[in-house]
Amino acid sequence: MSQTITQPDNTRVTLEKSVDYRDSYANSVQVRLSIWDFFLVFGTLEQQAPDQVRVESFQGIYLSPQQAKALSNVLSHNVAQYEQTFGTISLDGPDAHQRFTPGNGPVH
Repeated sequence: MSQTITQPDNTRVTLEKSVDYRDSYANSVQVRLSIWDFFLVFGTLEQQAPDQVRVESFQGIYLSPQQAKALSNVLSHNVAQYEQTFGTISLDGPDAHQRFTPGNGPVH
């Protein structure tokens, strides 16, 4: 399956999914960096006990510093649009994690 998008400068971008493409849910992202790249490790976090958390990592993605900055800009823009539409996203408070993570676990 592919999709073509035309950019404002008339550049056509074709988006294609590889045969091994999969959608996944992550409620944990660890970021590691070096002078050459950023490494994002995605996983699922589960609260085992009040003082114990288990994170199962399932995918690591390397990004160049330029691509990491571009991702940061895109995420900031989309978070602002989300909050304009649905209200402020709170990471604090007793019910914040209940709205945004499955299983009613805490936000980390």
